[in-house]
Amino acid sequence: MELPNCIKIILTFVLFSIIANMKSTGKGGKSKKAREAKLRAEAQLRAEQEEAERLERERLYQEHLAKLEAKYQVERESELAELHSLEQKFLSAQQWKMDYREQAKWEHYLSCDGTPDPTVPQEINTFMSLWRDDHDEDIQLVMEKEEVVLNLIEKFEYLLLETSPDEITEKQRDQYLGFILQLQDLLHQKYNEATQNLLKTASVYEDSETGNMHTVIKDKNSTFCIWVNLKKKARLRNFVFQGAGHAFDLPKSLALSSVAIRVLHTHYDHLSPLWVQCQGLPRQEASHTKDLAEHPEDSGQEPGEEEEEGREEPSMPAAEETSSERRKESVASLKEKSNNTDDVKETEEKTEQNSDTLDVPSQEEDALLREEAGGREEAPRVADLQQLLPLGGVYHIDALQLPPQVQDVGDWSMVELLDVGLELYPYSPEEAEDGTQAAVQITLRLPDNVIYFQVPVVARWDPAGQQWRTDGITNITHEAEEKSITFGMCAFYTVAFLQDAHLNLPYQAWELHPTGVDEGLFTITAVFATIQIQIKDNQCMLSAVVVKEEEVLSHITGKWMSPFALRAALKRAGVNIFPAEYSPKYVPVPRKAALAEVKAYEQMALLAAAFAFAHSKWNGEAGPEQVVFKVSEHLTAGAAKDNDWSLYMFSGEKVQTLKLTETSEAFSEELKEESEFHSTLYHMLKDSASSEAMDKVGRAGFLFIDSVYQLLLATRVLAYS
Repeated sequence: MELPNCIKIILTFVLFSIIANMKSTGKGGKSKKAREAKLRAEAQLRAEQEEAERLERERLYQEHLAKLEAKYQVERESELAELHSLEQKFLSAQQWKMDYREQAKWEHYLSCDGTPDPTVPQEINTFMSLWRDDHDEDIQLVMEKEEVVLNLIEKFEYLLLETSPDEITEKQRDQYLGFILQLQDLLHQKYNEATQNLLKTASVYEDSETGNMHTVIKDKNSTFCIWVNLKKKARLRNFVFQGAGHAFDLPKSLALSSVAIRVLHTHYDHLSPLWVQCQGLPRQEASHTKDLAEHPEDSGQEPGEEEEEGREEPSMPAAEETSSERRKESVASLKEKSNNTDDVKETEEKTEQNSDTLDVPSQEEDALLREEAGGREEAPRVADLQQLLPLGGVYHIDALQLPPQVQDVGDWSMVELLDVGLELYPYSPEEAEDGTQAAVQITLRLPDNVIYFQVPVVARWDPAGQQWRTDGITNITHEAEEKSITFGMCAFYTVAFLQDAHLNLPYQAWELHPTGVDEGLFTITAVFATIQIQIKDNQCMLSAVVVKEEEVLSHITGKWMSPFALRAALKRAGVNIFPAEYSPKYVPVPRKAALAEVKAYEQMALLAAAFAFAHSKWNGEAGPEQVVFKVSEHLTAGAAKDNDWSLYMFSGEKVQTLKLTETSEAFSEELKEESEFHSTLYHMLKDSASSEAMDKVGRAGFLFIDSVYQLLLATRVLAYS
């Protein structure tokens, strides 16, 4: 049957449409592949062009660096010569200090105040001999003489740490160390003698309510507390020293004995090794230094002659040689003092091995204490004095035997005199009902002028091993609001509170900027505190210490003192922002080359009159041979603005301005556009600084420059931030 024409036409049209669509689909597939191939070719071409452009830029940049390097080498000698002329200001500061010490020595001579000159051995020996022969002093008189002794010790420490090697001989150093040890021993001996004198007449001062005798005597250097058990009643076994905050609770056997309990809190530490008491002092054997102090004639010359030799006018070498010598000394002070540190470790190991083992519970301070060699389960523990430092002084807690008391016979008062000195009470711990040893419970109030950022470690002094230990201290309770610590002891010990020396390291930030003519403000943001130090000429002032948004340490803020005295005051107050040579073992910071550090501190100090310096987060990324910090010209009051800072990288030999900023995503050593290499920070800043700023740098006083340098070198902000 034949289809109608209309249907044939429709079918023909559909067939042609299908054929046309099939042809167009084939052509489309071929064109898509072609487009993809073309895109790939174009992308590859662009990548090759970009790589070629990158290589060209790198070639041009390297050529540019080569030109800058060549220019740097040509100008290096002249730049260093100009820097050396500026460094003469350090020599001027050194000479001023020498003249100041001589002037102070002369003024002391004219004052005739009865105190000895620490640089004259005969005067020190006479002072100690006369005091040693005076046996009739009371506690008040000892406290008065204590102030003189502490001032003498501080002067000896200043001479040992601040005097240049040209001014003091090795014999004198050993002699001064010996005098320090002798004065410390004599002072404690005098406290014992005065205590004995007081105990002889204890019955005269008995309390009307309890029948026992007690007293508290305080001054700024020490607190003397004593309780004398005259009535020997079991119910009077505990006592609180009003005015001091210390207390005790005795076992029954002691409450029934003729015993006196003394708590002598010295606000200083004369037990720890000298290198712990004053950072920087060498470790010396006590017997050796004492012999030198007692026999100055053994040196082969009279003390006066040795003193004259030490006071000889120093030669003034060329600026370059003197700067090099000073830098070598500073570099040596930053590098690990392996000899001293090794001696300390060796001595600690020997004392650990030779010390007696006490089978008593030890204090749980695993993170901060070394377990003694031997590995026994209850081995005594020795405090690592490189990491833990005594803070707040020393508490001498003693049970003393009562001497014969005064007896009234008619109109006469009679007393039996025994030539035995102050005797310790022979106390042996008794057993409690549960079979354990009954401990003496002690409560000590923490000093108000010290900050404990963490609960302190309670340690006892081991006189045999000459070390602080934590065995024998049990049941420790810290009362934060009352600022007191209660603990038990199996015997009577001398105790101290130890704090981690590095808990405020590393620094979170720091900034140094000028505030006036030869004035500046140095701010350090540590882990727990923010410290602000004003600098003016050769003096420093702690303007604020802020902890948890609260200003603290009012007793030392607002007082001008030398950088040396400020460092000592802050450490005594518990704010230790002064790393030691062994600090890298305990603080996780990248090491920095000592030479780069010292040169940076020197040149920052020379420029501090007109430029602000601050911490950069990229300092840790720059590697050990280079330091990175922020710099801004600073001629107006107030802190520098964020957009005023530029970043500089310094190796000690070469300085460059970096292109990156604090907000960059990654560290790069790429130079900032239109900048150059220079041998000194002075010449780098001179390129972009105003003439007013450079004039201020030239007019800056040498005392201000030296003070800034001392603070930078003591805090080491480029290595510990």
